[in-house]
Parts: sequence; C-alpha cells; structure tokens
Amino acid sequence: MQFGVFDHIEPQQDMPLQRSYEMRLEQIERLDKAGFYAYHLAEHHTPAIHSLAPSQNVFLAAVSQRTKNLRFGPCVYVLPLHHPLRLIEEISMLDNLSGGRMEIGVGRGGVMEAFFWGQEADSDINFARYQETLAIIRQGMSNDVLDYQGEFHSFDDLPMRLHPMQRPYPPMWYMRNAETAAVEGMNTVIVGNIDTLNTQVKRYHEVWEQEHGKGALTAQGTEPKIGLVVHMVVAETDEEAIRIATPAWEAYRWNLAAPRRIEAEKRGMDNFSQDTKDGSFGFSGQRPVGLPQREMRRDIEAELERFDQQKTADPTRLGGVALAGSPASVRAYMEEYLATGANYFVCSFQWGSISHDHAMQSIELFTNEVMPHYTAKVTA
Repeated sequence: MQFGVFDHIEPQQDMPLQRSYEMRLEQIERLDKAGFYAYHLAEHHTPAIHSLAPSQNVFLAAVSQRTKNLRFGPCVYVLPLHHPLRLIEEISMLDNLSGGRMEIGVGRGGVMEAFFWGQEADSDINFARYQETLAIIRQGMSNDVLDYQGEFHSFDDLPMRLHPMQRPYPPMWYMRNAETAAVEGMNTVIVGNIDTLNTQVKRYHEVWEQEHGKGALTAQGTEPKIGLVVHMVVAETDEEAIRIATPAWEAYRWNLAAPRRIEAEKRGMDNFSQDTKDGSFGFSGQRPVGLPQREMRRDIEAELERFDQQKTADPTRLGGVALAGSPASVRAYMEEYLATGANYFVCSFQWGSISHDHAMQSIELFTNEVMPHYTAKVTA
C-alpha cells in the first residue's frame, strides 16, 4: 500500500494568507519525511472559497523546493480553463525543478465554473474543450514539435523547447470516475465510501484489462493506482477525534458547496437549479454526450447529502465518508480498505475548520501508528 494526501487548502478564520501557505508547507515537509508517495492539490476558483491555491502550479513550485522525495501534482487541472501550451511549459518546468516528481491530474470541471470563467455554460462544449486540451498536452509533452488543428486551438509545427524529465510525460490521474480513468490509461482517485471503492476497484480493473490487456502497465511503466480520498481526524481516542471532526465536517460542506450556489441564485441562473431533467444541478449541469454511462457529475451539495444519508452504526464514520478515530480505529478501517483491492490510500488531514495543530496531530499519529503496519520494510 502506498499513501498520498489530497488537499484544497481551505481558508481558516482570521488566518492571514501568507501564514496559511507557510503552515501547509510545514505539513508537506513532514509528509515528505514520513514517506508519503504524493501530494495532490485541487483546483477551485472564485466564487468558490474552497481553495486558497487556485493557481496550483505557483504553490507546487514552492512544494518542489521544500521536499526531496514526495511527488506532487494537481488533482485536478480543470482543463477547459487552461491554455494547453502554457500547461505544457509549466508542467515541464515543475518536473525539472523537482527532479522528475510531477504527477498530472486532469478533469473537466463543470459548466458553472465555465460560466464564471467567462466561457460557454454548455456541457458539450466544456467536454470538447477538455478532450482537446488533453490531446494537445499529451502530444506536446511527448514530441519535439506540436502540430494540431482543433476546434479551440491550432498549432502549426510549433517547436517544443521544454520537456518534462519523465517520459513520455509524468503519470496521469483522473479523479472521481474509475471507468474513465481506466479507458484513458490513468491512475484514479475515487470520492465516496468503502462501498463505492469496492465497486469502483472491480470496475477499474475490468475496464483496464479490456482496454489495455491483462497485466498492462501505465505509459510510465508502473502498476496503475486506484484509491479513495479519506477525510480524517486521528486522535488519542475516538471521542476526541469525533469532537474535532464533527464541526469540521459541517464547515467543509459549506465551503465546498454553498458559495457557488449562492452566486448562481443571486443571478437567477435557473439552468443550474435543482429541477434540471437529469437531477444534476449546481456543479456540472447536464451530462455531456458521448461519455461512459458511469460518468455522471451531480451537484456537490446533493452528493454530500447522499453521503450523510448512508447511516452506519460506527460513530467514527462521519457523513458516510469521513473517518474520525484513534489509531486502532483507523487500522480497523484500513483492513476494510485493503479488502477492496485498492493499492493507494489518499488521506485528507486539514479540511473544514480543522486547525493546523490538529492536522499535524493526525499526521503524526497516522505516520507513527498506522502507516508502518501497511508499508513494506526496506532493508539496505
């Protein structure tokens, strides 16, 4: 089992921006020393307030210089919002600055984000932008010349002066949908609970084998990774962890979902209302044409409500997906996780109202009392 961290860098009440960055970099330095595989950073833009690092590459440049072994990358770049040539250049810079430790997550975001970004609020156009940008960055990173004629971008034998160290390009990830990730030959991070993961692991391997052949590796020659984001609080006792996590989950819910919905309602944007014909609203709009059947993006608030409705007798499982408990309780959860066949465990240590000190406590307890039970001992 390998371990990663997924992060938004949420705002903290009365916390100066500079201090938020510095404390997060302190955490990342600890992750580096503890042997985590990678740090994955989300992309969110105003009117959302869920990320203080909307320009992931700027923050990840700092990460590249504060770490030695930890891999890092976006999870995900919202590709319709990016110019592909600039992405190629900045990915190449980051991969070289870090000595070849870059990872690339990609996704299409949603039509609400496109609207606020000044693009067409249309799912099919949004998806077409995603597909074209992905094709261009793959071609540009792996060739000396970029020649591409598309709907949104065209390049005529453009010399590629910068290349990433990793060939043909750094490892790629698709978040939330295992089937799409498998079709694209990418690693994947799932959002949901253990039951979700159990279903998605099976589907991921099934589609991977169909598309690439039994035992096939990624473009970088590695075994594909599949894991689940686990928002967690680890404390000395279950009771302490639950006390910290319960208000944090409510703050997380609000940060993630409410601001963009409020702005849409202020503008009377009925096309993002709860009454759209397929039940999706707020985050992504209607389902684009031509996607795998499982590729459905629902509104974030509706998704969180569904998580909360998944009742469990275990008090350490909050909101259906978060985990709050002692190291022993976390190890019990880990046994369920391993049984799914997943090979990547993705922690989220600071979310909602969780403080830097509580996040560091979780990191220390997880690193010292959980991880050693699931990582191979390396001898000289």
